[in-house]
Amino acid sequence: MNVQPDLEFIKYLQSAGGDTVKKCYQCATCSVVCPLSKDDKPFPRKEMIWSQWGLKDNLVADPDIFLCHQCGDCSAYCPRGAKPGDVLGAIRAYAYTFYGWPSGLAKLATSAKNLPLLIGIPAAIIFVMWMLSGAMHIPTKEHFASHGYQQFFGTWDFKWYAKNIFFIVLFMVPAAGLAVFSAFMGVTKLWRTMAANAGVNPNFRPSVGQFLSNFLWPSIVEIIKHSRFRECKVNIDRVRGHLPIMLAFIGLFITTCWSLLKNDVLGLFWPSLHGPLPIYDPIKIMANVSAIALIFGAYVLWTNRSRSESEGTSTGTFYDWFLIWEIMAVGVTGFSAEILRWLGLPTIGYVVYFLHLVSVMMLFLYMPYTKFAHIVYRTTALAFERYRESSFAMQK
Repeated sequence: MNVQPDLEFIKYLQSAGGDTVKKCYQCATCSVVCPLSKDDKPFPRKEMIWSQWGLKDNLVADPDIFLCHQCGDCSAYCPRGAKPGDVLGAIRAYAYTFYGWPSGLAKLATSAKNLPLLIGIPAAIIFVMWMLSGAMHIPTKEHFASHGYQQFFGTWDFKWYAKNIFFIVLFMVPAAGLAVFSAFMGVTKLWRTMAANAGVNPNFRPSVGQFLSNFLWPSIVEIIKHSRFRECKVNIDRVRGHLPIMLAFIGLFITTCWSLLKNDVLGLFWPSLHGPLPIYDPIKIMANVSAIALIFGAYVLWTNRSRSESEGTSTGTFYDWFLIWEIMAVGVTGFSAEILRWLGLPTIGYVVYFLHLVSVMMLFLYMPYTKFAHIVYRTTALAFERYRESSFAMQK
């Protein structure tokens, strides 16, 4: 066997948290303790040796790296301190950049030295939009109490479309659209790569309905239930962090959709519906509970990560921390903006709301290139896992 190691790839792994990869001496302890490991596929033992050899092409085409939940069992029991969990995390970080589109933006989100740009780009866009909107003033306390942040970008007499929504759509929709398109490009390339690597016959494929019902939907259900997270032993507490965050995003998505419907559709016929929701409104209650759940989940992940780093069981990287920072920023700025409205402090409130818009735009814009990308890549890998074991993939 002629092995051609990718030395640059090895250097990347070592710089992205996988600096312990050379300590592995293939004792297979990690595969024994990992619930994802099978007799014919010793995970993550095979990934560790591929990493040592620099076999980048094997690793980026390996669905198992996305099936890993980084529970820490393998790292906790490794007798050599090779930290397989961190190595797999570094591989995933590389894979998100490898599959990311456009490549320039994907590479920008890989390093802490680019943090000023990562924050500055959305901040500059939103500030310019605020200036172009002509709403460069802070409202009075009375106006702030009545309208909240619904006229952050001003208002006009065109009743069919709110000026505030118009300007938010101008920057949020392109950011979200770029993220969705980039994620689609990435998972499409990932699927083709995994299928080619697994030797799947491309002439046999399920229909769209079969794919959704047999492969994609069961994978989504498994993710929502956090089934594999619960198989972890060392860091079972991570479920307390991930599950509230996932449910919080679902709740906030519902809240956002209802707000748009209430203000910009129903509000055309019933003007009394315009304005912030009262505190006792069921949707408002859902929004506040979701915001608290988001902050709580991020706090749990924050403390877990800090503790594992202080105990030496994991290595701190920008890749791991950036998403935690982003989620915490979204939750804290959003909840703080609401509290400042209750307190009648429009000046500070507008500043915090601006930071909230920046943090939300960052979450959208950089989703395909950060740890947040595991939402789509892990779902794809789970669907492929079912597909490669089905009759479609087995036919020759």
